[in-house]
Amino acid sequence: MTGRAKRKPKSSQESGTGNGELKKARTDESKAMPLSKVDSDQRDEMVQLYKLQMPEDLYHFWDFCKELCPDSPCGALKDTLGLQLVGPFEILAGAHKNSKNPQPNFHLHWRYFYDPPEFQTILLGSEDTQQHFGYYRDTPDSLPSFVGENEAKKGYTITQMGDNVFASVLLYLLRRRKERGGKKAGGGDLESLETQLRDRAETLGLSLEQKTKGMKLRDKKVVTKTFHGAGIVVPVDKNDVGYRELPETDAGLKKICKAIAEARNDEERVKAFGPLQEMITFVQFANDECDYGMGYELGIDLFCYGSHYFHKVVKQLLPMAYSLLKRNLFGEILEAHLSSRSHDDLDQLSAQ
Repeated sequence: MTGRAKRKPKSSQESGTGNGELKKARTDESKAMPLSKVDSDQRDEMVQLYKLQMPEDLYHFWDFCKELCPDSPCGALKDTLGLQLVGPFEILAGAHKNSKNPQPNFHLHWRYFYDPPEFQTILLGSEDTQQHFGYYRDTPDSLPSFVGENEAKKGYTITQMGDNVFASVLLYLLRRRKERGGKKAGGGDLESLETQLRDRAETLGLSLEQKTKGMKLRDKKVVTKTFHGAGIVVPVDKNDVGYRELPETDAGLKKICKAIAEARNDEERVKAFGPLQEMITFVQFANDECDYGMGYELGIDLFCYGSHYFHKVVKQLLPMAYSLLKRNLFGEILEAHLSSRSHDDLDQLSAQ
C-alpha cells in the first residue's frame, strides 16, 4: 500500500447535493398515497421512541394485517409465510406497554449482529438463519431508501427487496413459492395473499418492483457498495469533495482483516494491524480535506467483518464519520450496539 488515497474520479460517480435529494425523491413518489387509519398519537409515539420518521407504507401495512387477522395483526403472516411483524409494528400493537424490560432501547430492538445503524428491523423470518427484513435509511432524518433482507447466521449481506413493505413481502412470497416448486405449492392461502397484496399496493400506488426507479436513482449516488452490498451515500460536491477511495480493494481489506482476526498471538496481531493503521492515517487526512466518506466506508467494512478486535477502531471511525456527516443518531445507535453486540437476546421488550 503506497501513497495517500485518491478521490474517486468524477466519471465513475454522480455528484449531487446529497441527503436532501433522497428525502425529496421518496416524498414525491408517495405524495398521492392516502393516509392510513393509524392516528397521530401513535405516529408521534413512534417518532418519540425511535427518533425516526416512519414511511406511510408501514402504517398501511399495519391496516392490511389488522384486516387479515384482527386478533393478532403481528402474527397475520405467520401461518402463510412464517413472517412475524416486529419493531415499529409492536409499538402499534401496544406491546411496549406490557414490556418486561422497564427501559427498552428501541434502537437495539431486534438489531441483529450485522445490522448497521442504517437498518431498522420490521419483520422476522426463519429463526434458523436469523432472517429479518428492515428499512434502510441513508440518513436519520430521511425516509427509508429501500427494504433490506439479511440472514445474520450466514453473514453481513443486505439484499434489496423493493422500496416498501408490500413489495418485500410479495417478493418473499414469490421466492418461497418458487423454492417449493411452483404455483401449486402453498395452495390457495398463498394465492389469496398474493392477490390481496397486489390489490392493496395498486390501490395505494406502491411499486412492487424489486428495484424501483427511486432505488436506481439512489444507485447513482452510492459512492461505494461496502462489504454489506447495500452501499453508502454521502454528499459529493462538483469538485468531487466528499469521498475518496480506500487504498485497498474489498478483497485486500478482507485479507488484512483475516490476518488480524486469526493471528496466533498478540505479537502477530500487532504486526497484522500495520496496514490497517496506515489506512486510519489516510482517513484522518481525508477528514481534514472534507472527504468524510472514506472513514465511513472503512468503519462500515470493519463493523461488517464482525470481529471484536475491530470494535475499538470502529468506535474511533464511525461515530466521527456520522458526526461529520451530521448523522449523529446513527453514531448513538452504533455505540449502543457495540456495547452489547450479540447473536442472541435481541427482543428488548422481553429482556430482563
